[in-house]
Amino acid sequence: MPTTQAAITSAEAHSAHNYRPLPVVVTSADGAWMTDVEGRRYLDMLAGYSALNFGHGNRRLIDAAKAQLDRVTLTSRAFHHDRFAEFCARLAELCGMDMVLPMNTGAEAVETAVKTARKWGYKVKGVMDGTAKIVVAANNFHGRTTTVVSFSTDHEARADFGPYTPGFEIVPYGDLTALDAAVTDNTVAVLLEPIQGEAGVLVPPAGYLAGVRELTRERNVLFIADEIQSGLGRTGKTFACEHEGVVPDMYVLGKALGGGVVPVSAVVSSAEVLGVYRPGEHGSTFGGNPLACAVALEVIAMLRTGEFQERATELGDHLHQKLGLLVGGGAVEAVRGRGLWAGIDIAPSLGTGRQISEKLMDRGVLVKDTHGSTIRIAPPLVISKEDLDWGLDQLGAVLEGRG
Repeated sequence: MPTTQAAITSAEAHSAHNYRPLPVVVTSADGAWMTDVEGRRYLDMLAGYSALNFGHGNRRLIDAAKAQLDRVTLTSRAFHHDRFAEFCARLAELCGMDMVLPMNTGAEAVETAVKTARKWGYKVKGVMDGTAKIVVAANNFHGRTTTVVSFSTDHEARADFGPYTPGFEIVPYGDLTALDAAVTDNTVAVLLEPIQGEAGVLVPPAGYLAGVRELTRERNVLFIADEIQSGLGRTGKTFACEHEGVVPDMYVLGKALGGGVVPVSAVVSSAEVLGVYRPGEHGSTFGGNPLACAVALEVIAMLRTGEFQERATELGDHLHQKLGLLVGGGAVEAVRGRGLWAGIDIAPSLGTGRQISEKLMDRGVLVKDTHGSTIRIAPPLVISKEDLDWGLDQLGAVLEGRG
């Protein structure tokens, strides 16, 4: 087995440098814990940006994948397969919707939502061809495809990738007045994250999502909720929109839908919206493949029990209570979040988010920084209260200067 440095040196020599990972090389994982090539154990407090909501190596998900591996893994959509209908039916039911359009990655699902909204606008709303507009929020993160970075306000994600795709208007997140002013007769959709994850786990003002729902309904505009990170149990509800009693016109799902086993994403909506498609207008070779459907069906079954949503609520309350005690002492400027998800603004005088993350890594805890001195915490929903407390104790020790 190579040493950590040897493995990192080899990776850097033969891969594009589009990521800057922490200097840890994981070789195995179970539940909320990961082990590196030298046998050191780390508490995973990131959970693959919510892709691992159900933990590493979840037995139900691994067994579902193994059983399907022995049967059939891919047919492409050129043929039917026996897991597809049930997957679509169960996911539509979970979302309270009619139809599902499966893809693989979150960015693909966002692109699918954009295409769907535009086609709906032309075929159903009656917007003149080529004039559709979609309103989005500043500080958004919906992926890194050419179209998506066209409406990003993150210079790092956007710079040097033009020319940019037109048809988007950016407004401040949480500002209903600005949103109302941006909506015109050519607006076909409002695309938002119910909680902005990459921006630092930004929770909008109370009533914002309900206001967006009311405004879009009145103006005949689709409300698209990107629940790729916030959905499927992370915030204590199946969907973050539920905290305000809101049902959007379209859910964009990914990450946890594949259980951390395979990439699975989907757009879920009404028959009126997804019914605009005709054969040949959109697709994906791997979208809705048998292996993906088998794993996602088990994810859906697990979510239907409510166990993981309840766990995220209880542990989330405990998480935020403990983090709240850190605010005001000079080390932590603010804490935000919902459920088992938090963004923590560290006082810049203590170091950057990257530096804090590296110090936590040295103490056996893995988190991720974003935007300067902010770190994010999003452990698997299966984490024990004892392990969560231990991880938070390590954070406290780092903030107190104990290494």
